[in-house]
Amino acid sequence: MTGTSPLESFGARLRRAMDDRGPLCVGIDPHASLLAEWGLNDDVAGLERFSRTVVEAMADRVAVLKPQSAFFERFGSRGVAVLEKAVVEARAAGALVVMDAKRGDIGSTMAAYAESFLRKDAPLFSDALTVSPYLGYGSLKPAVELARENGAGLFVLALTSNPEGGEVQHAVRADGRNVGATMLAHLAAENAGEEPLGSFGAVVGATLGDLSSYDLAINGPLLAPGIGAQGATPADLPRVFGAAVRNVVPNVSRGVLRHGPDVGALRSAADRFAEEIRAAVTPV
Repeated sequence: MTGTSPLESFGARLRRAMDDRGPLCVGIDPHASLLAEWGLNDDVAGLERFSRTVVEAMADRVAVLKPQSAFFERFGSRGVAVLEKAVVEARAAGALVVMDAKRGDIGSTMAAYAESFLRKDAPLFSDALTVSPYLGYGSLKPAVELARENGAGLFVLALTSNPEGGEVQHAVRADGRNVGATMLAHLAAENAGEEPLGSFGAVVGATLGDLSSYDLAINGPLLAPGIGAQGATPADLPRVFGAAVRNVVPNVSRGVLRHGPDVGALRSAADRFAEEIRAAVTPV
């Protein structure tokens, strides 16, 4: 998957990965309590063992791996070095990497964030990056442009599963449309005419219930956190996402990771979620 032409878009690569491997995305979230559950110390050695094990177990079978950069950054430069290695090894094994960094700023600072993760020769180059649009969608322009140039993608926070998000995302604009819907409309415009799938996706929580009042048909992927520990199940996906369910990338983190450090147990857990998701989103 990662050995293809650099001009091939993220959306095209993601569509193929989802069709070949199923749409499951597994997080790489080495927070302190999970390291302890694995019998690892909360230090760089524990971090490296954890991330190496997840990549070994998952990268040859799931469509997407999503490292949460904060859990690596907290260890400083040595933690970032572990993250760099995990990204390279995951992509080499065929998984697409979505860097969960939720960057957002303006002007040259946004451009620098984009260069850190979306420039092809950057040490942390990832297939896609999560970004925050709440300095205005236009503030993301440097990231959008660099992603297009490098065959990468973005996942924009639109309708997140955390309860605090509603005070911003459900706020109604002067035109009568709320902020979350506005972000979805911007993404639909970015993806217009792209085949087989646009490269600019939204983060939409799987725990949100009925979203029929939103137009989720953005011709791009919908990264859906919340399955497993947060309470959503694969069976909820058709009800939440409706006709857009084929483009959903369901994210499971703790529901899989708690089965470590045994590689076989991790793979079995991922396989179970993948099968449940495939059954839920495949038309009868």
